[in-house]
Amino acid sequence: MAMEFCTLVSGSSGNCTYMGTKHTKILVDVGVSGKKIESGLAELSVQGSEIDGIFITHEHLDHIKGAGVFSRRYNVPIYATFDTWRAMEDTLGKIAPDNRRYVYPEENCILNDLCIQPFSIPHDAAEPVGFSVFGAGRKITVATDLGCVTDTIKEHIADSQILLLEANHDVDMLKNGPYPWHLKQRVLSDVGHLSNMNAGGLLAEVMSGKMEHVLLGHLSAENNEPALAYHTVERVLACSKIQVGKHIHMEMANRNFNGRKIEI
Repeated sequence: MAMEFCTLVSGSSGNCTYMGTKHTKILVDVGVSGKKIESGLAELSVQGSEIDGIFITHEHLDHIKGAGVFSRRYNVPIYATFDTWRAMEDTLGKIAPDNRRYVYPEENCILNDLCIQPFSIPHDAAEPVGFSVFGAGRKITVATDLGCVTDTIKEHIADSQILLLEANHDVDMLKNGPYPWHLKQRVLSDVGHLSNMNAGGLLAEVMSGKMEHVLLGHLSAENNEPALAYHTVERVLACSKIQVGKHIHMEMANRNFNGRKIEI
């Protein structure tokens, strides 16, 4: 039985990723309006009422903006770490007690025929995580908002058939761009965001024959461009004799619209 994957939006202004099987459908983050998510799901022929769970990576608004509304509208459980819940509960609004669920880094969360495994990531949030999702003998990993690369991140990315990976900024664009100095320092820090070059370096290190699709996402609107991110990562991979199009399929996650639906 196949797994489906599609980014509904991915960028510094909002993030939401859909994945699922015939029996179980989930969202990772709901950082845009409920109406926007409904529209994106409709393009996939998925109803909001079919979503079995929302998994939140961390409490920043571009990841939770529509989560509370969506949960209340369709009675969908929200899964997050304990400290993430504490940090976001006022923003989400009232959530039914049965829909308030907890996950713990490195502990499997079983939801019907999916196994969701959170893993710790370095970011300036309360208790941020990425997610690896296992189903139908396949593995999909969402790894964004990464201040730096850790062994934990590399371990969880390895052997994923699909990987959504942050390529947030071009360092020169960021340094010469409009952000105030304190914000530039935050993005460049070990709890900030991953640059194009570092995304390419991470991919080159963990590439294996199992990895089929890489999507570069969570791009900054001010400090990056899709073509620049793509070609930077492509060049870094080429230095390790990894050829995009031959050894791996790579594409950009769209900031405002659904990406391509992938079935594995």
